[in-house]
Amino acid sequence: MIIWIASYPKSGNTWLRSLLSSYFFSKNGVFNFNQLDNIKQFSCKNLNSSEINSSNYQTIVSKNWIPTQEIINKDKKIHFLKTHNAICSINGNSFTNQNNTIAAIYIIRDPRNVITSISNHYNLSLQDSLEFIKNKKKIIFPNKKKINNHDDFNFISNWSDHYSSWKNINFAPIKIIKYEDLTRDTNKTFISILEFLSKFIKFNFDKSKIKNSIDSTTFDKLAEMEREVGFAESSDSTLNSKKIRFFHLGNKNTWSNLLDKNVSHDIDDFFKKEMKTLGYL
Repeated sequence: MIIWIASYPKSGNTWLRSLLSSYFFSKNGVFNFNQLDNIKQFSCKNLNSSEINSSNYQTIVSKNWIPTQEIINKDKKIHFLKTHNAICSINGNSFTNQNNTIAAIYIIRDPRNVITSISNHYNLSLQDSLEFIKNKKKIIFPNKKKINNHDDFNFISNWSDHYSSWKNINFAPIKIIKYEDLTRDTNKTFISILEFLSKFIKFNFDKSKIKNSIDSTTFDKLAEMEREVGFAESSDSTLNSKKIRFFHLGNKNTWSNLLDKNVSHDIDDFFKKEMKTLGYL
């Protein structure tokens, strides 16, 4: 059965995967990028790429969402999978269901800080990034390095609809955490995540391992690793041949210092209901 590690893009999914993979897939909790292979991006299997084109890929890929998950779950084991997909249906094809999903962890982040990370990661202006997070029909292709990446598409919708789709999942337990809480008190928040997972996975709580997982996945440590060995999930710049730093600003990503007031006010107005509920307004 699948435990989803879900989020809107640039909301802390990679950090959460780093914490979890270092804890569950290392001996001592010390992180390295290779451990992320244990929590891979979900993508469809056994697709005939010759049958997929720009006009039909959403239907063909969405038809294979559930069959792919059934293949993954044949071994009757627990599988962590990353996704940016919303909980949605396309032409009657559901993203997942109760037969394939045992639980989910969803990380949410203030959209005023998401937008600056979106701008960096996708080489977009802040205005274009604003349209990105407001677009109800938004689709992304996380693995841009594949020659044919239609099987890898994620329907993400806009920031608020994405959050609501996972919040209102009605067939599996979900743990929703705020990126800001994970930043403010990483130890307390991470332990709460492990407590949630203990309902589905048998493991011992190891204080030393928890500490190592947290210490080895700080923003500074992850940024240093990226500088030294590179990071497979970083994007290629559309402006030059250089890689865009994945671990970009960290705690310096403060919307009040980076956003034009008109942009921040637009975000506040557009996502007012959810931002109030989450305490962002």
